[in-house]
Amino acid sequence: MWWLIAAVGLGIPLVITTMPEFGMFAVGAVAGAAAAGLGGGIVAQVITFVVVSVALLVFVRPLAYRNRQSAGQRSGIDALKGRQAVVLERVDGGSDGRIKLAGEVWSARSLEAGRVFDPGQQVDVVEIDGATAVVM
Repeated sequence: MWWLIAAVGLGIPLVITTMPEFGMFAVGAVAGAAAAGLGGGIVAQVITFVVVSVALLVFVRPLAYRNRQSAGQRSGIDALKGRQAVVLERVDGGSDGRIKLAGEVWSARSLEAGRVFDPGQQVDVVEIDGATAVVM
C-alpha cells in the first residue's frame, strides 16, 4: 500500500512541473508495489524500485528530452525566422518600415541595401536584429 501512495505522491509533481523524472520514479514505485503483491520482502521491493527507476532514467529520459527539443518546436525569435510577413509601410535598406509578422507589427529593413518593398507585398524574414526584422 505504501508503494502506491508513493507513486501517487510522485505523480503529483509530475503533473505540476511536467518533469518526466517524477513519472519514472512513480513507475518504479508501482513496480515496488507489484513486488510486494507477489510476496517479495522489503529488500526485494526496494531493489525493484531502484532497478526500474534507474533503467527508466538511463534509457527513457534521453529519448524524452530528444523528442521535446525537436526542430519543429522553435520558440521566441527563432520561431519567426523563415516566416512570411506583409509589408505595411515601405521597407528598404536605409530606413525602417513596418511589417505584420505573426499577428504583430514589427519594424523592418531590407537585407539588401537597394531592395525596396512596397505595402501589400509578401516578404520573408531572414533574421531578427533587436526589435527589427530583416527581410528579403
